[in-house]
Amino acid sequence: MELKTSYLAKHVRNLQPSGIRKFFDATAGMTGVISLGVGEPDFVTPWNVREAAILSLEDGYTSYTANAGLPALREEIAKYIENYFCVTYSPDSEIIVTVGASEAIDIALRAILDPGDEVLVVEPCFVSYAPLVTLAGGVAVIVQTKRENEFKVTAEELEEAVTDRTKAILICSPNNPTGAMLSKNEMEKVAAVAKDNDLLILSDEIYAELVYDELYTSFAALDDTRERTILVSGFSKDLAMTGWRLGFVCGPEEIIKGMLKIHQYAIMCASTMAQYAGLEGLKSGRKDVKEMRKSYRQRRNFIVQSLNEMGLPCPNPEGAFYTFPCVESTGLSSEEFATKLLQTEKVVVVPGNAFGAGGEGFVRCSYATSMAQLQEAMTRVKRFVDNL
Repeated sequence: MELKTSYLAKHVRNLQPSGIRKFFDATAGMTGVISLGVGEPDFVTPWNVREAAILSLEDGYTSYTANAGLPALREEIAKYIENYFCVTYSPDSEIIVTVGASEAIDIALRAILDPGDEVLVVEPCFVSYAPLVTLAGGVAVIVQTKRENEFKVTAEELEEAVTDRTKAILICSPNNPTGAMLSKNEMEKVAAVAKDNDLLILSDEIYAELVYDELYTSFAALDDTRERTILVSGFSKDLAMTGWRLGFVCGPEEIIKGMLKIHQYAIMCASTMAQYAGLEGLKSGRKDVKEMRKSYRQRRNFIVQSLNEMGLPCPNPEGAFYTFPCVESTGLSSEEFATKLLQTEKVVVVPGNAFGAGGEGFVRCSYATSMAQLQEAMTRVKRFVDNL
């Protein structure tokens, strides 16, 4: 007997599939494809990090860890956060090791939201943010950034969206998909909105290590902001550990305790093997991160120059590994541009509207691929644009 559609919860039925996955699926069976769509480093996880995981298996460390994660790993995370973010957290009560940064965002929202609570979601943004708010019983209130502000949210835009049901601001800087990063002064203005309206800041800082032109500032490091900030990060981007699914979250003890309850029931703990790998990465992986960041900077400079020269205006991203060129001059929508480019030149980019309505007219191009691949991709994109 077939299941009735009505067996699914309404909020799940109404969720739209990821706009990113659509273009990955479309390449199935195709050869000669160059993907600029994957938000994933082309680097392999550093050998010493992989070796630490292998050694943990050989030593028989295959049981559960503490729910919050290996004590040694939480201690190392606390040291890392203090050294790099200039914020102090207790490894015993203010840090949880999670299954990627995605789980951290999920359990944070589930821990803080009552039904109907609103979260200001700054768009364009990663595709999971608004759906995760919905799945947690909240209401995602979209705050559209503007191209004339280089897709950086302003305090005025946030203030206009606040209501008496607003609980938090969900923001990512450096941003996926635009690469835009708020300056310290801009962050302080956002933090002032949170303080004035007694809001939490759910800050996705997964790209904090991939900043190219200035020092990084964490929301938690701003004056009087730590106690209202939930800081999310992980190992996927800077240490090329996407498949390990390892992240962490830091925050005020009360909130972290609430999140830990959900984590206990839903997850138990992150992979033991991955945790030992992450521990080694924090201890000795900074040199690898530095080399990757240097390579990404070179790739960024090349792809931005190439896109601008072919008539696709592209601001210089300050962080992450994405460019967000405007394709309006082609006369095609974001979806049409991405579809035709794939069909004719076998290059994958992601339509900007996959990241929110404000992304229409743009496409996301990841430069987390080799320079040789980028050069060939830019040759194909230029040929496509010229033929239009």
